[in-house]
Amino acid sequence: QLSVLMMRVKGLLEEHNRWQKKRPEVVSSSPDVLLALGQEELQKVKSDLEMLLSTLQSKNKRLEEDLKREQQWYKEQEQILYILNKIEEEAKKQVNHCSNKSLTKASLELKNKTLRVNFFKEHLLNDLCGFLEEHFPLPEKGGIAEKKKKCNENPSVELVTLQEIVEILTDKIISTPHEPYVAIRESFWPPYIEMLLRSGIALRHPEDPNRIRLEAFH
Repeated sequence: QLSVLMMRVKGLLEEHNRWQKKRPEVVSSSPDVLLALGQEELQKVKSDLEMLLSTLQSKNKRLEEDLKREQQWYKEQEQILYILNKIEEEAKKQVNHCSNKSLTKASLELKNKTLRVNFFKEHLLNDLCGFLEEHFPLPEKGGIAEKKKKCNENPSVELVTLQEIVEILTDKIISTPHEPYVAIRESFWPPYIEMLLRSGIALRHPEDPNRIRLEAFH
């Protein structure tokens, strides 16, 4: 790079010396000659300017045509956008109308199903309560149950029905599914507990025989 720069410097010095030695040509001092040379130079400048003007006018014309096309395209795009917005608004209205209609229909169907399920549930509960009251009433005084109660339990404790035992077990497994066991109370008649265990409706705690739970049928 240094050698290239040195060569360039040397060439520039030579050109500088050459221009220093060269003397400018003397133009004629005649007014007619100077006038002719001036007119010729002005004509040349005029010709160049006219050519430049023509080029610029042609370029401006093309730019005006491009601008008109762009403006026309912009108007068309605005019209298309306006139409699309209208279509979108109509589509949204239809979707909202259909959604509201579908939601209303779905909520009515769900409400009807809920009512039917609740009615069926109440019917089952009533049938179950009636069945338990009819076939598993409270132990009668003077009977076998009363004798067992006097022998094994505190006489002051009042026994509960099988229905109440099942309700206690059901409430426990639903309210605290992680701890569904219930301690066997003195008010639970032992034959009812044994029947629940033997029939598989209730299960005894594996470590504590005094606690039972309802089988998780659900």
